[in-house]
Amino acid sequence: MDEKEKEAVQLPDNAFRELKEGEEYTPIMRPDRAYPEVNAWSVTWGLIMAVVFSAAAAYLGLKVGQVFEAAIPIAIIAVGVSTATHRSKALGENVIIQSIGACSGAVVAGAIFTLPAIYILQAKYPEMTVSFLHMFLASALGGVLGILFLIPFRKYFVSDMHGKYPFPEATATTQVLVSGAKGGSQAKPLLIAGIVGGLYDFIVASFGWWNENFTSRFIGWGQVLADKAKLVFKVNTGAAVLGLGYIVGLKYALYICLGSLAVWWLIVPGMSLAFHDQVLNMWDPTITATVGNMSPEEIFKAYARSIGIGGIAMAGIIGIVKSWGIIKGAIGLAAKEMKGKGDATVAVKRTQRDISFKIIAIGSIAVIAITFLFFWLGVMHGNLLFAVVGILLVAIIAFLFTTVAANAIAIVGSNPVSGMTLMTLILASVVMVAVGLRGPGGMLAALVMGGVVCTALSMAGSFITDLKIGYWLGTTPSKQETWKFLGTLVSAATVVGVMIVLNKTYGFASGKLAAPQANAMAAVIDPLMNGVGAPWILYGIGAVIAIVLDRLHIPALAVALGMFIPLELNVPLVVGGAINWFVTTRSKDATVNKARGEKGTLIASGFIAGGALMGVVSALMKFGGIECSIADTWWTNPLSEVCSLVAYICLITYFIKATK
Repeated sequence: MDEKEKEAVQLPDNAFRELKEGEEYTPIMRPDRAYPEVNAWSVTWGLIMAVVFSAAAAYLGLKVGQVFEAAIPIAIIAVGVSTATHRSKALGENVIIQSIGACSGAVVAGAIFTLPAIYILQAKYPEMTVSFLHMFLASALGGVLGILFLIPFRKYFVSDMHGKYPFPEATATTQVLVSGAKGGSQAKPLLIAGIVGGLYDFIVASFGWWNENFTSRFIGWGQVLADKAKLVFKVNTGAAVLGLGYIVGLKYALYICLGSLAVWWLIVPGMSLAFHDQVLNMWDPTITATVGNMSPEEIFKAYARSIGIGGIAMAGIIGIVKSWGIIKGAIGLAAKEMKGKGDATVAVKRTQRDISFKIIAIGSIAVIAITFLFFWLGVMHGNLLFAVVGILLVAIIAFLFTTVAANAIAIVGSNPVSGMTLMTLILASVVMVAVGLRGPGGMLAALVMGGVVCTALSMAGSFITDLKIGYWLGTTPSKQETWKFLGTLVSAATVVGVMIVLNKTYGFASGKLAAPQANAMAAVIDPLMNGVGAPWILYGIGAVIAIVLDRLHIPALAVALGMFIPLELNVPLVVGGAINWFVTTRSKDATVNKARGEKGTLIASGFIAGGALMGVVSALMKFGGIECSIADTWWTNPLSEVCSLVAYICLITYFIKATK
């Protein structure tokens, strides 16, 4: 690409605003021209990104409960390799690389929020067995279903609503790809930050030179406060979580942390005072200790976290209610397209050409049929009634929530998939028990059903981002849609493989991997499927809190998420968000602040990718019997936490200086 062509690569001025009457949006890659998009280069690099980022995202998600969206770092790498190899007109190729690679984060979110709960429950119910094939099919079928269900709504979200939705992540990724086409060099700071963050987290995970957490227990009075008042402060000092906080931003991080502090500093101490000498085990007979004899962590796990679960479920319901008009409008649009204009695809512009709606309809029916057979023969042990009820629940919920997921991504860039999946699990458990499926077999069935739904919703939210990027830049939607299926299958196989390795290395039931969403799923489903009941009172309190927060125009989902993710994983989000605020407000020159903010996004992406990838390497080392860590002995010493704080301050200092 010569200098003139590079200068011409610029988004139109109407890219991010609503169009005026009669105005049309013309993307960078013009609809009347052909550009390199799908070829051996773009497909190969896309699949490499899918494998690498699936492994990284799976580890990070299981460790801290947050799955980073891979779109931005993959786009940066795509730009870097195309620039390094001097590829001409690589913009279309880079979109395909990003689109295939981004399957990783979507499949990871769907899989790790539900399927590890099977391993967690296996510790209690050894008869629950699950194979690689079970988990692969749940992830792959869910991902494919999400793609098929979303395609009919593409035109509504990316074209008809042009300028009405902000699409924050799609905007950032598009800017990276445009800068790369103009000759940008964003890959360098990402690579350096990836090395720094990766080495930092690798030292902690593999050698244990300093503690992974800094807590108020490192001094005597902090320990007394935790024992007597049930008050504790904790912060995870990892690079990956710090980078995640930067991308989340200060405002959203504060909402999450607000929920966490409400649980840890108000509800946990309050429960200890109110029920100090009581054993509250009406929904969990395994609880034998009085509340007063529990640690803050035990009170959180046994009781307080359930309030967050109720809040997440209600936030999902509120989301559906608010999005009902969008669902009806999108369904109407899809039905209109399905009625057919026969050979209308011939006249459709290249940039508006989707996979044929007939293929989508046949494909959807085929995938639902395969999923039904999987349920019937592989999960429900040949019981036709259970399989029919299961597939009806999955198909209806996945379709309804697809638009909610896409809408959430379009507006705030965050997909409330865990809350929607929790509600699916509760509904599935209640219905399946009503038709006679209960116990360990019922738990396995409900979790597999939840895995299919969760992956479908996660994929729908992620894919709408890819399609919006393609719309702004001018790629061919049908090509993105076609190759998304391959990326989904590869990502599903990778994620399940990583989960099996991590379970054999650490064991999800051991607590060494937080897997907070999967633990929440296990906590919800166990009592429901055993006839013990569930902590409906705590769920109800959480639901009421979510309704009140919504009425106060506070993001109920963000607060509810904070209420069931451990405190030490929420505080670093605020630290990262504060860095974001700091580096983007220090100069009186808005251009300088913007440049520093963008540089910070690259550094944060590097921390996330590097830290998560080295976490996978560390897990593979332990899986192979290579153990170099001194954590077991050293981390019991309060000085390990002092070292942790010093290392964390050095990391933050590097982050801030690097943005300049």
